[in-house]
Amino acid sequence: MAGELALRGAPVALWNRTAAHVAALHARGGVELDGEVTGFGRLRLVSDDLEQVLDGCRLVIVNVPAFAHRELAERCAPYLCEEQVVVLNPGRTFGALEFRRALEASACSEGVLVAETATNLMTARSAGPAQSYIARVKHAVPVAAIPAARTPEVVAALGEWYPQFTAAASTLETSFANVGAVIHPAISLLNAARIENDQGRFEFYLDGISPRVAGVLAAVDRERMAVAALLGVEVPGLVEWLASAYRATGRNLFEAVRANEGYRGITAPSTLEHRYILEDVPMSLVPIASAGQAFGLNTRAIEALIFLAGLIMDTNYWTWGRTLETLGLAGLSPGEIRRIVETGS
Repeated sequence: MAGELALRGAPVALWNRTAAHVAALHARGGVELDGEVTGFGRLRLVSDDLEQVLDGCRLVIVNVPAFAHRELAERCAPYLCEEQVVVLNPGRTFGALEFRRALEASACSEGVLVAETATNLMTARSAGPAQSYIARVKHAVPVAAIPAARTPEVVAALGEWYPQFTAAASTLETSFANVGAVIHPAISLLNAARIENDQGRFEFYLDGISPRVAGVLAAVDRERMAVAALLGVEVPGLVEWLASAYRATGRNLFEAVRANEGYRGITAPSTLEHRYILEDVPMSLVPIASAGQAFGLNTRAIEALIFLAGLIMDTNYWTWGRTLETLGLAGLSPGEIRRIVETGS
């Protein structure tokens, strides 16, 4: 995204914690883009120094796996100031709430506005040092801030470059419109042997899905929407989302996924040690199931994937994932949770 923004003429300062990545970007001077967007995005600044990168940036776009949100918030807190807008792209589930709580715990300025998108604007992959392949830029991506009343400020800031961002009612909507929770873990786990044996030499979305696998995705999708509805939020189903974001349609979920040209050419991970499990299970499935369990909803399909992921990866994702307890929402009613997310207090 940094390269694409720079290609559009934005003065982009990019932070990366990995010295080798910073060195490669310095050597090239920016990011070489290929795919749906081609060209060279020259960066104003590349550094592993957060203070240097954040200085003078009104719009801060966070593109890191959701399991790093809390730590990054704590590291950014000393350098963020009033009037800065932080957008998690994406937040996964309850990302903005967790990030905001971490800033508050670090005595960060109350004037910092935190927001999240429902999904990443771009379907893209690294193509090498300082190189990126953009398979597709989505047509529509919801975004919301905490408090929700300030979402228009975020849409305006992002809209200068990307009109695709649309205002969601609140971060409850963006959190439960998180379709990565539906797609990534199920396809990864149900293709675990293929990923390990073939080191990802197949197309993740188009070859990884089948009618039966799509049935599992559909069950997870129904539970996600049911928990959202209990919290007072209506979110689109995966089939509807594919039509909106990618213009991909079909008579059912299997056909809609296979019809998505934006997924074509996206290969599977070469290992199960990948964000599709390490991020999407604890930071997407766990919080959805946690909310469902708190209010007596059936989330057996989601819980089955959490259990299977834990079994395969030898990890208890409940112990370090986002739950109502870790987010300070335990014991609250749906209305009280909605109020905190909408108002920030």
